Amino acid sequence: MYRESWVEINLDALKFNFNKIKEKSNKDLICVIKANGYGSGDQHIIQTALACGINFFAVSSLDEAIVLRNARCHEKILILGYVNPTDIKICIENKISCTVVSLDWLKDVCRQDTSGLELHLKVDTGMNRIGMKTLEECIEAINLCQLNNIDACGIFTHFACSDVANQEMTKKQYEKFKNIVLNLPHQFKYIHCDNSDALVSFQDNLTNYGRLGISMYGISTYMNDLKPVFSLYSTISCIKEVDAGETISYGATYTTSSKEIIATLPIGYADGWLRKNQGRNVYVDGDFAPIVGRVCMDQCMIRLKEFKPVGTHVELFGSHMPVQEVARDLETIPYEILANLSERLTRVYIENGEILTEINARLERSKI
Repeated sequence: MYRESWVEINLDALKFNFNKIKEKSNKDLICVIKANGYGSGDQHIIQTALACGINFFAVSSLDEAIVLRNARCHEKILILGYVNPTDIKICIENKISCTVVSLDWLKDVCRQDTSGLELHLKVDTGMNRIGMKTLEECIEAINLCQLNNIDACGIFTHFACSDVANQEMTKKQYEKFKNIVLNLPHQFKYIHCDNSDALVSFQDNLTNYGRLGISMYGISTYMNDLKPVFSLYSTISCIKEVDAGETISYGATYTTSSKEIIATLPIGYADGWLRKNQGRNVYVDGDFAPIVGRVCMDQCMIRLKEFKPVGTHVELFGSHMPVQEVARDLETIPYEILANLSERLTRVYIENGEILTEINARLERSKI
């Protein structure tokens, strides 16, 4: 690691969360590792999941699925999003399951050789994103699969409001889904509707799998005993005393009111540390310190109460500053914070309380 800003991923905490959620949900789990494991690095997430008995993974696209296959992931993979019908042959060759995003999509797929293809039917019960809305569409989809030697092995829906206390929307969606599943002339191997929050808050007697996403990282609406997996750190690269009346960073949006100690951190919006963080606190050596002036592309500045040596660690989020608080301050959700963390940041993996390895994807690619 040549640039001292990094993401720390605690695999011990991840393993704890996997086991805790498995116990609580009492279902088999599909580990959702889209967007490179929400920015954590999917390979270490896969290995930790396998160690916990989870061997089914879901991604968002064919590109992400092929990345896993190229990395010698031989486990079951489901693509949750759209796949171009012209690429179905690639899915069959690589034993990758696809989602039926619409009846028209399936008809396009059936214009080619589909022998050996595995599909999960997506039922749209209220998200109005992808999927079929009616029982009639689903019946036609099943018939097409049977006529074209396609294994319709799964069926699922996606809840829109499982993270809110009022479960009326979730119940409404579930009843629509259940009605369709029970009235289809087909037996499915995989039936799933629960996302992270629904896995531990919504009970049903229909599904046998659940899709585990953000909660594996310790972020849950309903479970407060999970452990945080992600932390974001930087270090002080420069520190100086600035006189009263001087301005800090672009646009001169911050003016010192007296002599102030200003420290610079080598992290900025190109790393995913957004400009909107201006004015928020970070954690430095037992105390909180505000970000002053605009966040730059590669650096940002903080105001300290006393001098700290260059190299002092700074927590941007972690055990003292939960990512949930950062998201709340920025009026967004933890998903967006994590998914925006750039490849410029080295990923440091912790296992058994010690550093297991450090990976910087851009540096690794430069060796090829």
